[in-house]
Amino acid sequence: LNGLEEISQFKIISDWEKTTETGDRAELTEMPEGSQLWSKLDARTDRCIGAECQQFDRCFITEMRRRAAESDIIIVNHHLFCADLAIKAAMDRGPDAGVLPEAGVVVFDEAHELEDVAADYFGVSVSNVRVEELLRDAEQTLRRANLPVTQVLAASARVRERSQFFFSLIPPGEGRFAFENRAEFLEENGDEYIGFQNTLLHLYSELQSIPNKPDEVHNLCRRVEELRVQLGFILESNQKNTVFWIERRGDRRGARGGQHNVFLQATPITVSDILRQTLFDHLETAVLTSATLAVGGGFDYIRGRLGIEHARELIVQSHFDYPSQAVLYVPPDLPDPREPQFVEKASQRVRQLLEITRGRAFCLFTSYSFMHQLYDRLLGELEFPMLLQGSAPKNALLEEFRMTPNAVLFATSSFWQGVDVQGEQLSCVIIDRLPFAVPNDPVVAARIKAIDEDGGNAFFEYQVPSAVISLKQGFGRLIRSLHDRGLLCLLDNRILKKQYGRVFLDSLPQYARTTDIRAVETFFGAESD
Repeated sequence: LNGLEEISQFKIISDWEKTTETGDRAELTEMPEGSQLWSKLDARTDRCIGAECQQFDRCFITEMRRRAAESDIIIVNHHLFCADLAIKAAMDRGPDAGVLPEAGVVVFDEAHELEDVAADYFGVSVSNVRVEELLRDAEQTLRRANLPVTQVLAASARVRERSQFFFSLIPPGEGRFAFENRAEFLEENGDEYIGFQNTLLHLYSELQSIPNKPDEVHNLCRRVEELRVQLGFILESNQKNTVFWIERRGDRRGARGGQHNVFLQATPITVSDILRQTLFDHLETAVLTSATLAVGGGFDYIRGRLGIEHARELIVQSHFDYPSQAVLYVPPDLPDPREPQFVEKASQRVRQLLEITRGRAFCLFTSYSFMHQLYDRLLGELEFPMLLQGSAPKNALLEEFRMTPNAVLFATSSFWQGVDVQGEQLSCVIIDRLPFAVPNDPVVAARIKAIDEDGGNAFFEYQVPSAVISLKQGFGRLIRSLHDRGLLCLLDNRILKKQYGRVFLDSLPQYARTTDIRAVETFFGAESD
């Protein structure tokens, strides 16, 4: 951030903090979605000092924990639940572990999300960003507390120097990719790795040696040791149920300097045993529910992925009249989405459909690249207002869509679920292709390999069911009430041509189906040209 931009955003947050009752940053619709200022202001678990904080009584998290302790029913999202579960598992379920009270009954809504969220929180991540945040917090804490800092600052400087050099040695690559050559990396760069670890150990010793340490310094010691142990796990562990991978992310500051933030990751390949041991074996009752939990009329897929051995099952028929409320159109004449000419042909068909529906549409994409390609092609050609994911915070975009007649929203995965727009304002949902997970993503690739090596068929046991659930989520944005009606379009006609397409069709609600665009015109009462 430049200085003026940061000052402006800080004033927005400062004014809002005086009036908000929840502290939920989603209330600040005027703040950019990716503002870097939050990282300088929030106090996550690794920075929070609890009751010693001067703002403890005014802390939103403190108030939420107090209310949770007094409540019979607590509503949280999957991320907070799994974070709490991972903390308790790591601390061997100590009486003061975690942030949530113990529960005997848990209801997981949108339970199809549980596997991926649990994998994130039971994994480990070490990055140059995390190192820099730790060093910055250490330096600021010591200066603020007026503690002796000369030796600690010198140790901190050595960690920063070693960290920058160490992360510059990480194998090259863009985005997310497997760290398959860890052994070779350590053989070539073992001295640099050990040197980095030793500087962390030296910083820990310097912090420990401070006399009469306040809680903030004890917290810093714990963070340094956790960082050192987790870095060792990522580089040296041979745990079989773990995929080790690298992620490079550019930010606005890094992009100008030609640098990236580098994240070293270790993620469980399967969480079935983890969830069974840390969660399901300790509950009286767990209820898992979702409108998209079943695949092909059964729960075999979700049972296997989550490690659920004994459960009663129930598929409740929807109260929506899908055959009359929605029509599913699959163009039989478009090229395969993997062919170069698909972009041009698809953009022409999307324009034709949006003219029939008079906008009022979500165009949902499986990649940012294709979203931008179609948006750019249709910009200036459509007479309807066009909104693009990333141009404003998600909640602000949704509100603008609701308030703007005939609007068309172009978006990716974050708009495929948890979005509710009822009425004629949303009368069309177009999806670009069958939402198969990227097979060379390191976590997906590890899951595929594990299933195949165990004698299974990863494509039909994992890739297809996962894509079915994602497609049902995307299509589920359209019919949200008994009065909603409209068009669903999948531009990918592999659903009609491939053997696996039958699994998708059998898993979808009983929409009216057509391959004739004239039936779409009739559905909307439009006249053919």
